[in-house]
Amino acid sequence: MTYCGMDCCKDCSKAAQCGGCEKCNGHPFGGSCIAERNKNFAALKNSLIDEINALCVEELTISELFLLNGAYVNLEYPLSNGTAVKFLNDKDVYLGNQIERTNSERCYGVVANEDFILVCEYGCNGADPEIVMYKHR
Repeated sequence: MTYCGMDCCKDCSKAAQCGGCEKCNGHPFGGSCIAERNKNFAALKNSLIDEINALCVEELTISELFLLNGAYVNLEYPLSNGTAVKFLNDKDVYLGNQIERTNSERCYGVVANEDFILVCEYGCNGADPEIVMYKHR
């Protein structure tokens, strides 16, 4: 088992790099993990799933959120002034999921923690990301 009691390290392709949660004292990749920070992680996860499903975004319904390294989900969003910005910390671990859109080559991406829910839409491999909704909790 991992530091927080979840068995997520066995499925992580980067476990060898960080050494596993017990070795890094619950701070994989040098950042903070949502599962380690929350004593009642299962309740938080279920609450986030309910909140996301209540957002009423067309075709966005989830039944599961997964622990995801920020480096995988921290997309660079273009701004109207021509610059691009990332909103997440590459070293932190968030909850998230990807939802394929019907009859579209684009997907929804959902990333959340205790403080926010971010819904975006993007193409193959995160191409051309657009923020659909950001909700402060």
